[in-house]
Amino acid sequence: MAVYQWYPGHMTKAKRMMQEDIKLIDLVIEVVDARIPLGSRNPDIDELGKNKARIILLNKSDLSDSRQNKQWMEYFKKQGIHALEINSKSGAGIKAIQGVVQEACKEKIERDRKRGIINRPVRAMVVGIPNVGKSTFINSFAGKACTKTGNKPGVTKGKQWIRLNKGLELLDTPGILWPKFEDQTVGLHLAMIGSMNDEIVHLDELAYELIKFVTKEYPGVLKARYEIEEQEDAYEALKAICISRRCYLKGEELDLMKASSLLIEDFRSGRLGKITLELMQAE
Repeated sequence: MAVYQWYPGHMTKAKRMMQEDIKLIDLVIEVVDARIPLGSRNPDIDELGKNKARIILLNKSDLSDSRQNKQWMEYFKKQGIHALEINSKSGAGIKAIQGVVQEACKEKIERDRKRGIINRPVRAMVVGIPNVGKSTFINSFAGKACTKTGNKPGVTKGKQWIRLNKGLELLDTPGILWPKFEDQTVGLHLAMIGSMNDEIVHLDELAYELIKFVTKEYPGVLKARYEIEEQEDAYEALKAICISRRCYLKGEELDLMKASSLLIEDFRSGRLGKITLELMQAE
């Protein structure tokens, strides 16, 4: 299997920024891809946000297996992290976030009340690795009505707070950490969902791995989509997809790269079906 690694150099700067910003924050909202809820998490967030309220948003939940979504939500709840399924593009689940924020920050709001501080907004930082839909989420959550409240006392110049409503402010920060993974399966999954630049991955290898996984865990999906007979051999299956979708180079020569690209795109867009790559086994 190819080695998947992508670790751009501005990691240190982003991390330093977040360490500064985290002091101003009550709540960390982490956006993950529901198809790989652990692999698309930022490995340093647990350490950075350890004394903060936490919410994990399973974004793109329309593309993942709904039974798996429920199991992952339970998993995070057991870790003491509030979790919610959302789809930033359609806006599904966005309205429910405000209630979850109140629940996650209950202790902080209660502490404020005891000190006589009433209605101080919760300050939240949104984090997420590339391509999990962080920007789409912020735009969808903030909507057009959001106003930048400008610099606040004690806040480094240049940081922008977005006031969503009386009870919540988001820190609009580019402080994204980028993934560095020891486990190659994580790299493979990130490549499959498009969190890595496609120019540095081998699409045919990704296609073979995806075929093997889908044939085992979601039998019938390839047959339904491409009208092919499912088979153990991923190479033969890709050849069958080529023929079914008429992916040819010259004459009768099969264009395996085109078929690979087609398969990966069908998976990423949900046309292949609702598929979760990191499966939580039911207890």
